[in-house]
Amino acid sequence: MEKFVPYISIWRFVLLFTTCNLFIEEINAQNWLNGHATFYGVNQDPSTFGGACGYDNPYHAGFGVNTAALSSALFRNGQACGACYRVRCNRQIDRRWCLPHGAVTVTATNFCPPNNHGGWCDAPRQHFDMSMPAFLRIARQGNEGVVPILYTRVACKRSGGVRFTLKGQSNFNMVMISNVGGSGDIKSVSIRGSRTKTWLPMYRNWGVNWQSRNDLRSQMLSFRVTLVDGKTMEFINVVPSAWKFGQTFASRRQFN
Repeated sequence: MEKFVPYISIWRFVLLFTTCNLFIEEINAQNWLNGHATFYGVNQDPSTFGGACGYDNPYHAGFGVNTAALSSALFRNGQACGACYRVRCNRQIDRRWCLPHGAVTVTATNFCPPNNHGGWCDAPRQHFDMSMPAFLRIARQGNEGVVPILYTRVACKRSGGVRFTLKGQSNFNMVMISNVGGSGDIKSVSIRGSRTKTWLPMYRNWGVNWQSRNDLRSQMLSFRVTLVDGKTMEFINVVPSAWKFGQTFASRRQFN
């Protein structure tokens, strides 16, 4: 006598099998790499997670609470600041702490310094020290401090345009560039005043802060920004001539 299998059970099995296959196909379709993740700032204000990238307030800079500090192998001396990563907990290695299908997109806003004694952020380890809200999107809350992950670079999706915050004094201009879409990480920046005929190169001071020693006060300012992936965009007269140090100006343009 044949065993009766309920019709609805068959479809539940098909749905589960299809979901698992789609998850595996997504993993295989992208360049996923192995790494590990921890979390920091259990009771810390997310607005203080700017750190080595120089974001005064990552939350207000457009990144929300899903941010991470990168190990030296990923940080690239600050060039990775603003880059976005899709992170999954690797349940094939750790089924106890990894959430099923848990995934989160994080922005690199800080540096996880090595201790040179075999720590998780020592080179050549690929490590993400994530904000706690981001970490709990992929792993269960408990005593486990480190989980294995799979990660891949993804395009950054930002709301609104690229933002320019003016710092410095007199003939020392420093500009913090934030809310950058596309690849998110900046390769080079040039500046031009409304009375300047040519683009002047800026130099990375630290993280996302770029400097120039040209006196461009009382001029409208334009910027040419090139991302690591090669995409370049010009932001013409994004800063009015009456600008003051400490002000932030948002453009209407964005990398996509």
